[in-house]
Amino acid sequence: MKNKLFYGLFVVYAVMVVFILYVNGVFTGNVTSMSNLVINGVFLVIIGIMFLISAAGFLQLNHLTDDLLKVSAALQAEYKEEGNKNLWANLQERKDVFEDENLRTAFAKYRMRVRSSRVGKRYANTCDIEDYINDELLDRVGCSYFNSGISGTMTGLGILGTFIGLSLGLGSFSGDDIYTISDNVGPLLSGMKVAFHTSVYGIIFSLIFNYVYRSIMADAYGKLSSFLDVFRQCAMPPVGSGDENTAAMLVYQANTANYMKQLLDMARGESELQTKAMHTMASSFLEQLQSVMGTQLRGLGDTLQTVVRAQDIEAEASRRVLEAARALVDSNRKMQEDMEMILDRQEKFARDLAEQKEELASACDEISREVSNQLYTFDQMKELT
Repeated sequence: MKNKLFYGLFVVYAVMVVFILYVNGVFTGNVTSMSNLVINGVFLVIIGIMFLISAAGFLQLNHLTDDLLKVSAALQAEYKEEGNKNLWANLQERKDVFEDENLRTAFAKYRMRVRSSRVGKRYANTCDIEDYINDELLDRVGCSYFNSGISGTMTGLGILGTFIGLSLGLGSFSGDDIYTISDNVGPLLSGMKVAFHTSVYGIIFSLIFNYVYRSIMADAYGKLSSFLDVFRQCAMPPVGSGDENTAAMLVYQANTANYMKQLLDMARGESELQTKAMHTMASSFLEQLQSVMGTQLRGLGDTLQTVVRAQDIEAEASRRVLEAARALVDSNRKMQEDMEMILDRQEKFARDLAEQKEELASACDEISREVSNQLYTFDQMKELT
C-alpha cells in the first residue's frame, strides 16, 4: 500500500487549494486582495506541476516493482513444480520474462553477458543480476534526481512567498502621522497574509512529500531485494567448478594451437611454392636479358655498383650529421642546465636581498624609535630644568 501514498498528495493539494480560495473570499465573492490571490495561485500551480511530474515517475516505478513481485512469485511457483531445479535453462532464451520495458532491456543485457562466459553446459564465471537490475535502475525510473529536490524547492517557495508578501505590504505602507498610518494598515496586513499563507503550505507540502517519497522508495528497494533473493535461489546460472573451467580452457587452448599450426603449415607450403616459382621466373628472365643485352648488362651492373657506393658515402655523411646534431642537443641541454642553475642562484640572491631589506627596515625602525625616545627624554629633561 505504500506505493500508492502519492495519491494522498493530490488530496492534500485539493484541500489546500480550497482553503486558499476560501480565506481569500472567492466563495463569498468578497476578494480582499487580488495580488494575494494571484501570488498564491501562481505558487499553487507551480507545486501542482511538480506533483504531476513526480506522480508520473511514481507510476512508472510502481509498474516496475509490481512486475518484479509478479516475476518473483512466478519463479517460486515454477521452482517448486520443477522439483527445486535451477530454472536458468528455461529463462535464458525467453524474452517475455518481464512486462516492463526497463526490466526487459536490463535482463536482455544480463543474458548476453552470461552467454558470453558459457563453457559447455556451465559458465566459467557469471555476473550477478544486481549488476543490471539494481537501485540505480529504480532511481532512474522513479526520477529520484528530480524528486529528491522537490521538498527543498517547496520550502524555498514558501520562503520566497514570505519575502514577496512582506515586500508588497511594506511597499504600500506609508504615512507621517497616526491617521495616515492607520489607513495603510490594511495593505500591510494583506501582504503579511501572503507571507503567512505561502509559508504554511510550502512547509506542509514539503513535509508530506518528503514522507511520501521516502516511503515509496523504501518500498521499491524492499521489493527489489526480495526479487534478487528469489532469482539467486531459483534461476542463478550454474557456474562450473574450478577443475571444469581449467579443463575447458585447456581444451580450448589446444584446439586453438592445432588450428594455428595448420594455418602455419599451409602458409609454409604456399610460401615454398611461391619461392620456387619466383626463382624460376627470375632465372628465365635473367637468361633472356643476358642473351638480348649482352655486354650492356655488365655496364648496368657497374652503374649499380657506383650508385651503391654513392649511397654508402651519403649514409656516412648522414651519420656524421646525426652525430653533430646529437652533440648540439647535448650542448643545448648543458646550456639549459647552466641557465637553470643561474636562475636558482638569482632567486636565492633575490631572497637574500629581500631578507636584508627587511632586516635593514627593522633596524631603521628600531633606530627611529630609539632616537624618538631620546628626543622625548631630552624634552622632558629640558622642561624639568
